[in-house]
Amino acid sequence: MAYQHQQPYVSQQPMGNMGMKIGGGNRNALGKPLNSNGQREWSHGLCDCFGDFGTCCCSCWCPCVVHGKNKQRMRHLENQGSPDPDGGSCCSGSCWAHCLLTSFFGVGCILQCLNRGEVRGRYGIEGGGCGDCCASCWCGPCDLTQVSREIELEEKSFGKY
Repeated sequence: MAYQHQQPYVSQQPMGNMGMKIGGGNRNALGKPLNSNGQREWSHGLCDCFGDFGTCCCSCWCPCVVHGKNKQRMRHLENQGSPDPDGGSCCSGSCWAHCLLTSFFGVGCILQCLNRGEVRGRYGIEGGGCGDCCASCWCGPCDLTQVSREIELEEKSFGKY
């Protein structure tokens, strides 16, 4: 008589462990094609900043506010797996740090450069630190607006915003 192997009976679906992060939105909402490294272009070009005129204007006059909001929105997406219901606080530590570094030393773009790298990593966007620094230091308002629009696409993919 041949031995018959029986599959184990599973009574419920496997569940995620507490340490696992579940959730998040669509990180390539516009369906940009991926290159051979699995990376893609930004959803909006650096010079497309006037596509979100309000953020672009705020980035020109109060870059610390836009940086703080971008950082807060990213942090909320990473930690909660959903958009920040407040749209990001403009009086966060990131905002104040940017304000102080810009006001006293003129180097708030360093924080923008670091945040741009985090955004590229989260969304699988091609590029590197040199390009991040150039965009942040020489076209700060364009950088802040581009980053904000990328985050906004993921937030909108939840359907509530």
